[in-house]
Amino acid sequence: MKTFNSARGVICMNPVTSFLVFAVGVGALAAGYLGHNPYLAIALLMVAGLVAASLKMANVWQKFVILRMGKLQSVKGAGLFAIIPILDSVVAVIDGRVQTTAFNAEQALTKDTVPVNVDAIIFWHVHDAEKAALAITNYREAIDRVAQTSLREMIGSSMLAALLSDRKEADEQLKVEIGQKTAPWGISVSSVEIRDVAIPEALQNAMSRQAQAEREKQARVILGSAEAAIARKFVEAAAVYAGHPWALQLRAMNIIYETTKERGATILMPSSMVDSLNPSAATLALALAGNDALANNSARVNIDTSARKGALGPAGNGALEQDGLPQTAPAG
Repeated sequence: MKTFNSARGVICMNPVTSFLVFAVGVGALAAGYLGHNPYLAIALLMVAGLVAASLKMANVWQKFVILRMGKLQSVKGAGLFAIIPILDSVVAVIDGRVQTTAFNAEQALTKDTVPVNVDAIIFWHVHDAEKAALAITNYREAIDRVAQTSLREMIGSSMLAALLSDRKEADEQLKVEIGQKTAPWGISVSSVEIRDVAIPEALQNAMSRQAQAEREKQARVILGSAEAAIARKFVEAAAVYAGHPWALQLRAMNIIYETTKERGATILMPSSMVDSLNPSAATLALALAGNDALANNSARVNIDTSARKGALGPAGNGALEQDGLPQTAPAG
């Protein structure tokens, strides 16, 4: 396989040509030493040199740019082809595959005068081998320079916030600008991707504090909205409980139950609170106390009546009747 090294300007021989040259060379040696025919050996050596100089082979992704006596003769693609030695020359072998070039811009000022370091990568390919070989000296170096210049121009016309948030828009802008500059060289830009945008550390800290403050502000707004909603629900619940006191007591008892159902939980409550949560028991206790008082009063009245009867005797019945106390008829 013959490949062209643009840095050294040499072409390496491809395997097919190498094999043919080797075979013809062996034949020339055999004719010279074994056949004792020097003329045939010289002729075969000349044929080997001619094959080595004229037979070329290009891979499917390669384009050979051929000049004949200084003028463009043709552009050869994949496969074997021959050129005329001395008259024709291969000046460039263009690789048509997609290639990448990394580039960056250091301490470039944005539109709001913030220094940033930006790293990016460009994907490109040669669509016209003739222009890439004849319109520019070194298209690889030219792409790198154009990409760096376009990147700095884009940074200078963009705000820092837009550069950090709208990466896709910046990528598309770079792709269009670089593509317009490289199109005359037969080069198409597939895409441009910004890999990193580095800003000063002090600015990073300031932006971090600003973002934290914004998050705290949003959290407090959400908390305030939640408290307002809860307050409205409490107002609605208070209106319901105002008309149904038993519901409030049941709710209080349920809260106590939910609190104490966990193991190890101890709650101290005043007895008055317990009594307020159990009105039926309080009413029963008051009723029992009232009954005991009535019974005691009745017993005391009976004791006083009996004592007075014993002291007055039969004559005292009239007095008792005058006093309005009941009396019983004597037995017999």
